[in-house]
Amino acid sequence: MPANEILAIVMLLSFLGLVFTGFPIAWLLGGLAVIFTGLAIILEADFNLRTGVDWNYASLSVERIWNVMENWVMVALPMFIMMGLLLDRSGIAADLMESFARLFGSLRGGLAVTVTLIGLMLAATTGIIGASVVLLTLLGLPAMLNQGYDRSLATGTVCAVGTLGILIPPSIMLVLMADRMSLSVGDLFLGAVCPGALLGGLYILYILGIGWLQPEKAPAAKTEPLSWMSVRNLFYAVLPPSFLIFAVLGSIFMGLATPTEAAGVGAAGALLLAILKRKLNFSVLNEVLQETTRTTAYIFAILIGATAYSLVLRGLGGDELIERGLLGLPFEPAGVVLAILLATFLLGFFLDWIELTFIILPLVSPVVVNLGFDPIWFTILFAVCLQTSFLTPPVGFAIFYLKGAAPINIKVTTIYRGVLPFIAIQIFGMLAIFNWHAIVTWLPAQAYN
Repeated sequence: MPANEILAIVMLLSFLGLVFTGFPIAWLLGGLAVIFTGLAIILEADFNLRTGVDWNYASLSVERIWNVMENWVMVALPMFIMMGLLLDRSGIAADLMESFARLFGSLRGGLAVTVTLIGLMLAATTGIIGASVVLLTLLGLPAMLNQGYDRSLATGTVCAVGTLGILIPPSIMLVLMADRMSLSVGDLFLGAVCPGALLGGLYILYILGIGWLQPEKAPAAKTEPLSWMSVRNLFYAVLPPSFLIFAVLGSIFMGLATPTEAAGVGAAGALLLAILKRKLNFSVLNEVLQETTRTTAYIFAILIGATAYSLVLRGLGGDELIERGLLGLPFEPAGVVLAILLATFLLGFFLDWIELTFIILPLVSPVVVNLGFDPIWFTILFAVCLQTSFLTPPVGFAIFYLKGAAPINIKVTTIYRGVLPFIAIQIFGMLAIFNWHAIVTWLPAQAYN
């Protein structure tokens, strides 16, 4: 085996092994890029072994990172993050919880359905997993537990619904994927609408099914009779987030604004809503700005490290090695895609979605495109697979977000039992998208008729 391929394999295995050390991912990626660049240069200069990486190739990393920082699409990230944090502090979710609970509380499983619907609204406005899960934990979990809900069902619902924000537009993950795949952000946003609605609908069907078959796990709440006042309050509660969703997604889908411009509109709209709700003061604004800066810096640090890592891995022939390995599998093209998704699903047990987006997606996507598959369809399918990683231990961040905000008597094992049915629903949703491409491609096709 050539020296460059040996280095590429060792580089991949080093990353997978060192990720368990808990060392910051950004430094890990950047450090491995530097170390293996040095090894490749030494082997080529001193031992006459062809590695494909020399001083000229290594200098490309500066240009590559500069191009990433120049990308105007990435400006949307801090704006979307700020929008989500402002909505988290504005009290809109609390109003939605109260209004939806009056409407659906009398159904078996109605409170869990309420949490799901609120999660869908939050997903279409915030796109931040941590904020959604914590907010739903604080608002919805105590209400379900006080009503006598099974703890596993209640915690599983909050975890699963809270992760929808990473898929349903405006999604930070889709913005990053569009950059990595050189695709239109608007196309990915359109393609993700139906899959996100599908998963939300499947969650609701499962909850209603549990309420019908096992009513002791999801009892009906004692609520006041439905009145026009309740409907009016629900309308007023839904109006602000609906306005924001239309302002952001509507401006993108109708071609009135780029995703970057729409992100600015969304941040301004969220700021206005927070002011109108009288929830904004200097302390809250300072907290939001600091959290936005920290989150943005975290993402960009990993992005810079991943850019350097992937550049060196490509120089060593790692992408060609992976492509040969995938094409050498004894499967039809559809089987190769399933193998990629299975590997991604398993890696999601240990790696964060950001690492998988920056490292794995750019390596496997050329293989899928060369096999004749639609890149939009595959990217959304990959995104749904990554969404599942938030629910799978030991790295399942949604589980730990919930545990951190839940009452002390909620055990991690209870949460694990609760998320298992929703992981199965996620896998069913992935298989549906895999078999019926129109779930992803229909809406973009209608938009560009």
